[in-house]
Amino acid sequence: MYAIVEIAGHQFKVEKDQKVFVNRLQTEEGKKVNFDNVLLIGDGDNTTIGAPAIDGAQVSAKVLKHLKGDKVIVFKKKRRKGYRVKNGHRQSLTEIVIESIKASGAKKAAPKKETKKAEPKKVEAKAAAPKAEKAAPKKAAAKPAAKKATGKADDLKKIEGIGPKIASTLVEAGIATFADLAKTKPAAISEIIAGVRGNHVTDTWPKQAKLAADGNWDELKKWQDELDGGKA
Repeated sequence: MYAIVEIAGHQFKVEKDQKVFVNRLQTEEGKKVNFDNVLLIGDGDNTTIGAPAIDGAQVSAKVLKHLKGDKVIVFKKKRRKGYRVKNGHRQSLTEIVIESIKASGAKKAAPKKETKKAEPKKVEAKAAAPKAEKAAPKKAAAKPAAKKATGKADDLKKIEGIGPKIASTLVEAGIATFADLAKTKPAAISEIIAGVRGNHVTDTWPKQAKLAADGNWDELKKWQDELDGGKA
């Protein structure tokens, strides 16, 4: 006999005494756990299909241990943007062993009762009025808005080494056009984007911006083909 059952959001084909690795369960090691969402049961030539689950069917298992899966490396790179990110991930798993498969007669676990939250006490309008007046000055003391760049903004991502995050950071600092970037020193640019993750070399950005501002796109494209993430 075998069954197809949903466990922790995934479907598994299981048999008795089979060991299965599933997503981390909340059950402690050594304790039993039952799964009621049985989608199909096969017993020889007889096959029972649920709609979507089989009423009264149940798969019982025992939790052997909690562990983590093999490390998976996730590497992201954006060509000609100087963007490289490397992360590792290990999935939290639980090893279980199937003890029994019941085709009918099992009782589903009762759903947990939701606890009602206490309703807040009503406050009279007269008592609430003074608090609202005191709170008004706090709203007025809002943070000053960030400095907006003047003139029509350019697509700063056309500069070798500038990605979307750096471009938005420069715009917030008032550098929104190629002309603005061409006038800014590399050291000042490095200070503005200091909070952006990554190793950024800004030495060639003003010169690239100057070519873009003057409309020398062919010369800029030829130079960018020789650069590596903005590095000369």
